[in-house]
Amino acid sequence: MLDYLITTFPPKAAAFGIKVILCLVVFFVGAKLIGLLIKLVHKSMTKAKADPGAVTFIESFLKVLLYIVLIALILSGFGVNATSLAAVLGSAGVTAGLALQGSLSNFAGGVLILLQKPFKVGDYIYEDVHKNEGVVMEIKVFYTKLKTSEGRIVILPNGDLANTSIMNYTYFHPESDKNVKVSNLQVGVSYSADIVKVKEILTKVVEEEPLRAKNRPFSVRIKEYSDGAIIFNMFCEFPLENYNPGRGSILERTKLALDENGIDIPFPQLDVHMRD
Repeated sequence: MLDYLITTFPPKAAAFGIKVILCLVVFFVGAKLIGLLIKLVHKSMTKAKADPGAVTFIESFLKVLLYIVLIALILSGFGVNATSLAAVLGSAGVTAGLALQGSLSNFAGGVLILLQKPFKVGDYIYEDVHKNEGVVMEIKVFYTKLKTSEGRIVILPNGDLANTSIMNYTYFHPESDKNVKVSNLQVGVSYSADIVKVKEILTKVVEEEPLRAKNRPFSVRIKEYSDGAIIFNMFCEFPLENYNPGRGSILERTKLALDENGIDIPFPQLDVHMRD
């Protein structure tokens, strides 16, 4: 028995070792070829002026698919039958599909986004699920990357984006600069206030706001008569980097200007009458 092991084990171990080394070489070469192919696809689609979101999505999908093919080829080098491998992959696919429903939902969402194009790379969007907003930087297979006006990077699952309400500021304002975002502030004043004077004050506040986009139109008008106040809309646009500080500046200056002119901003009040 010992003689048999001594005579048969080294050749088998050597053959297995050689096979492992060859598989590693194949994987290394295959990975390099996949990288070159991805770069070639990227250059071709860029020259064809394809949508940047579609480019990143196709690159990600193609990379995953090619690596699956490469691993299948390597397994076949170890004697795994192609039919058996297909059956195993099929059953594994069903199991993985049940376990990775969220990822599959995100993949399907990515496909829908690229087909329906509710937004594209470079658009400024606002999504209603988690109230995130920013410029679309990348559209990947499973997620979309946003850059907020504060410079933060937010990763959003494509499944959520495909099944929620999205405000695309760039799409709804096609003639405006992509680096500009609309602001529509509301302020309420007392019914006893002089609305002509209030409009003059608010117009001056918006007009003199140093952070707003100077080449874009702005307006101040009455929106409605609510239960406790007259509501004014203050409409203007800001460069993306000035959006949040600009809104804060207008809100602060509005309060100071109204206080300076003796105009009240109503707030909910409750009168309590005590009986003896």
